[in-house]
Amino acid sequence: MKKIKVGIVGAAGYTGGELIRLLINHPQAEIVFAQSNSNAGNFVFDVHNDLFGDTELKFSKTINTNIDVLFLCVGHGLAKKFLSENEISDEIKIIDLSQDFRNRTEGNDFVYGLCEWNRENIKSAKQVANPGCFATCIQLALLPIAAERMLNGEVHISATTGSTGAGHSLSETSHFSRRNNNLSTYKVLEHQHLGEILQGVLMLQNNFKEAINFIPHRGNFTRGIFSTLYVESEWSEMEAIEKYKNAYANEPFVFVSKETIDLKQVANTNKCLIHVEKHGSKLVVTSIIDNLLKGASGQALQNMNIMFGIEETAGLKLKAIAF
Repeated sequence: MKKIKVGIVGAAGYTGGELIRLLINHPQAEIVFAQSNSNAGNFVFDVHNDLFGDTELKFSKTINTNIDVLFLCVGHGLAKKFLSENEISDEIKIIDLSQDFRNRTEGNDFVYGLCEWNRENIKSAKQVANPGCFATCIQLALLPIAAERMLNGEVHISATTGSTGAGHSLSETSHFSRRNNNLSTYKVLEHQHLGEILQGVLMLQNNFKEAINFIPHRGNFTRGIFSTLYVESEWSEMEAIEKYKNAYANEPFVFVSKETIDLKQVANTNKCLIHVEKHGSKLVVTSIIDNLLKGASGQALQNMNIMFGIEETAGLKLKAIAF
């Protein structure tokens, strides 16, 4: 069985480390290089010490074009810069984990990689823009309503993310002393993922003109996103649950739970769990994912599997931490 040859740019960060962890256990993939400007020559396990004993791979300074797919795990704005400075063959598929190509603009040929809602386009794509973590969690909760063209009013969302969502570099708001035993909001009603979310809604319900109100929180845990949204709805609770179950009936990673859900059920997995309930006229939808996996590297690998026509769950059959 011929293996998919993989290159990773920006491999020393959280998403790069998670991608390496998944790929070294993928039955049909082989990592050709893991590039890092700051760690070239060091063993991967020197940075990602959870991989000690799993790989002898070293970070490289340069890239190798003898690959089938290139993952860009670089900071926002740096993917465009990298592609403008490096000539990448049209034969190499690209999966970008930054936000540089997520929003549709003229001249942007990247396909938006929300697997459950854009699979057919991903299958034939040469370039995929991996969705943002909040955008993934929220769209998986919101789009079944838009697909029925039943978003008839404003959307209200509150979501909390773990500290790994801030990236690998230390900042004041990700420092242990600030983050632990603490909770705070940021980018209230103006988070950068709002554009992605609205774009997804309009893809399914082009007459939607209401506000999407999103309040993000920084949580005092390391990984995961817990999101709750509510909208006015004419559906009964039973009707709503049935709509969600039908929307995700054939999806390998999205599950609708009758019981309330908690983050430990999805930590370290590529799953999204959804819980639906009705309170008066309001439909309340809770969704949870691991921000580093379904919200980043896991979904990127899922996109790779779809692009190469192999089993979508390959390398992603992961058990939740749970306790």
